[in-house]
Amino acid sequence: MALPTTLHLHIASSDRSLVDETVDEVQIPGVQGYFGVLPGHTPLLAQLSVGDLWYRQGSETHHLAMAYGFAEVQPDRVTILAETAESADEIDEARAEAAKRRAEERLRIPNADIDIDRASVALKKAIVRIQVSQRARAGV
Repeated sequence: MALPTTLHLHIASSDRSLVDETVDEVQIPGVQGYFGVLPGHTPLLAQLSVGDLWYRQGSETHHLAMAYGFAEVQPDRVTILAETAESADEIDEARAEAAKRRAEERLRIPNADIDIDRASVALKKAIVRIQVSQRARAGV
């Protein structure tokens, strides 16, 4: 049996479908680090972390900010079920910068009323949103 030459990528969050495309390559933020997927990849199921998921169609690269969920990889397809996902063009960079500053402030001066884990996750999400927006604008 011949190896596939492309992947079918489907990305959905809890409230919508974001991507349903044929792609050449995907890089996914897993809880044990980023991993790349090319056509013919060995099947696997992975838990997602907070990060920049990107996929390539020919010479064009697309970025999405992702947070938590699961990825199912098959030799000819990748299915992502994310808790939250946002394409680069949907990101309000000023709002993400403000969220980053708020999270940093909460972590800088912790008190009994602050949930440190929640503030840390908010900081990670804000940083990833900023990075995804900037990478997309730079065409990286």
